[in-house]
Amino acid sequence: MGASGGEAPTRPGALAARTRGLRKVYRGTVAVDQVDLEVPEGAVLGMLGPNGSGKTTTIRMLLGLVRPTEGEVELLGHRMPEEAPGALPDVGALVEGPGFHPFLSGRENLRRLAAAEPHLSLSDIPKAVEDALERVGLGAAAHRRYRGYSLGMKQRLGLAGALLVPRKMVILDEPTNGLDPAGTREIRTIIADLHADGVTVLVSSHLLAEVEATCTHVAVLHDGTVVAQGELNELLETGNAGLLVSTPDGDKALEVLRENRISARLAPEGVRADITTATAPQVVAALVHGGVAVHEARRERTGLEDLFARLTQNDAEADGLSDVDEVRA
Repeated sequence: MGASGGEAPTRPGALAARTRGLRKVYRGTVAVDQVDLEVPEGAVLGMLGPNGSGKTTTIRMLLGLVRPTEGEVELLGHRMPEEAPGALPDVGALVEGPGFHPFLSGRENLRRLAAAEPHLSLSDIPKAVEDALERVGLGAAAHRRYRGYSLGMKQRLGLAGALLVPRKMVILDEPTNGLDPAGTREIRTIIADLHADGVTVLVSSHLLAEVEATCTHVAVLHDGTVVAQGELNELLETGNAGLLVSTPDGDKALEVLRENRISARLAPEGVRADITTATAPQVVAALVHGGVAVHEARRERTGLEDLFARLTQNDAEADGLSDVDEVRA
């Protein structure tokens, strides 16, 4: 059921999209400022940021819908917006909500959109439309007029438009807006299918749990600037200096670690050792030599919500966060 646009193997280090020194100014207001963004081929990149952080403006410049004030944009190897005709047929996009004719049905709207697809012949349009409608769960409502659709159904139709033909890249701006939990899970499945087929997916979202569940990479924007980007797992581990040790004797473990000048505190299953100045093997060795039973030891992992809060707090409170500014694959 997934698109086949990404059948070729992903090249190590290859980028599906990139920006350099990207800047956009609207009537004296800086919306995006010096954004250097990299979207690896085959990745599912979640673009996060508070309202007004520049996410949608960046996406619009990636697609050539807005011309940058300064900087460079490449999409699938093409300079944007100058070479948009070479890139856009291989890109499916849903940006700032779909726009369709209110008095036409969902099916009729999608057929009009399909007629403009360079990769679709006239004879292929009916099947492509029906397949896309079924894929987003709108098959039963395809005959209804668009003006009678709920917000979630409108989002689904916009997503169907992005998936009319196999793509190399799919860009989704808040794709779960207006969807119920079941619809959100369906979007997650679609993104997973695309990823499995090697399609690069860029998702702008404010739902941190969804990003953590579906994305391989993350870019965090704040005040129009990228404050962190890289592989999700690496970002969540960067800056963590805690080792969680599961042991039935937390009090003894705490005593042994402090005797070895390793800072620690009690945790629900044992102790949390500070590994800023000591390594994980040193912590475990100290406990074992001290006669403490160690059942498990694992590096503490920050949740995406905690990381996001740290990166987007006020500058006055952000001292000491330079070590998580960027993580490269």
